[in-house]
Amino acid sequence: MFGALRSPRNILFGSGQRFALGGYVAGLGSRVLVVTDTRMAADIQFPAMIDTIRAAGVAVTLYDGVEAELPAECIAAGVKAGQAASVDVIVGIGGGSCIDAAKVIALLLTHGGAMADYYGEFKIPGPLLPVVAVPTTAGTGSEVTPVAVVADPERAVKVGIASPYLIADTAICDPDLTLTCPPGLTAASGADALVHAIEAFTNAPRDGGAMLTLDHVFVGKNLLTDQHATTAIASIGRSLRRAVEQGSDLSARTDVMLGSMLAGLAFGSAGTSVCHAVQYPVGALTHTAHGLGVALMLPYALEFNRHHVPGEIATVGRLMGFVTDNGDDNAAVDAAIDGIENLLAAIGIPKTLAAIGIKDRDLPWIAEQSLGANRLIKNNPRPVDRAGMDLLVSAAFSGDRKSLSSIHPDAKAS
Repeated sequence: MFGALRSPRNILFGSGQRFALGGYVAGLGSRVLVVTDTRMAADIQFPAMIDTIRAAGVAVTLYDGVEAELPAECIAAGVKAGQAASVDVIVGIGGGSCIDAAKVIALLLTHGGAMADYYGEFKIPGPLLPVVAVPTTAGTGSEVTPVAVVADPERAVKVGIASPYLIADTAICDPDLTLTCPPGLTAASGADALVHAIEAFTNAPRDGGAMLTLDHVFVGKNLLTDQHATTAIASIGRSLRRAVEQGSDLSARTDVMLGSMLAGLAFGSAGTSVCHAVQYPVGALTHTAHGLGVALMLPYALEFNRHHVPGEIATVGRLMGFVTDNGDDNAAVDAAIDGIENLLAAIGIPKTLAAIGIKDRDLPWIAEQSLGANRLIKNNPRPVDRAGMDLLVSAAFSGDRKSLSSIHPDAKAS
């Protein structure tokens, strides 16, 4: 009965909640840096949100230079803009990159130094300038998580900064803002959220000793994260395809955004695992969307882990409507993984690593780099060594998911 959960001080959810932005910002400071990208800055809904801040008596500086992958130059430019205006609060409006940028800019404005000083877990020495996060896509969950992912100029793969101090003060989740999200982005981001929820729910639990949350940002599957993960799985499962195919359906958009936010709360404490570990090197090689890469890996990861968490995978299938009885877990696991694979195909997620440009010669490097992401690998319910990772990426490359079913079926998770 161990539970641990980290979250923002305030979470607002619902249609029209974006208009509360000014009041929350005014409660935190008098000079705000709004961090976004050029696409969002030109959106028809953007000026009205900024007007709520100005109407609350807060001076606004706009930085719309966020770029995908968050290269160091784009972060440095945001820090410079914040320093010039002596800001005391940061607002991130946009997709995961915009919100991650807002968090990292707040970090560097507060504590100085370079991004590399903070890579890994618990490297941030204290609280940051307060951040208000307003997501416009439903996927990363960054508005509620203790992590930001950036592109390091010295490394081939993206790097994570993880600390409870990175959690936004306030998250404002308004599904109206996702209505103009195009189908491809809706699919990739929504699938990302589904992976967050499923990995959080199927991760290995850990001994809930009193020092666990003090020594680790991500503490494994637990009583509290399961509550959010299961609700997220059900919510995304019933509405993701409809949100992709019928983008104006506010009910479907609301379900997926709710699932994304709850999945963020779940993995923000439980962590993610092998899907994310493999995606970092795969993304570096292919420059494909993060959500697309982790979703592609999901059926293979579930097959790889099936003998260690059959009950959890069966529950996922039931939550998503792919399993309609309470019978044999083995059959339920098959139905769950098949159902997820079919859903992902229906929304346009490629089935294999080969389909997104990975070559056979890339597989050893991908396996090596994936194993290097220990903060993710340690969460997997099945222990992962080099031989196991080679098998996993090889199956994902060839599309031979079933080859993973009989590998060491009697091995026990540590």
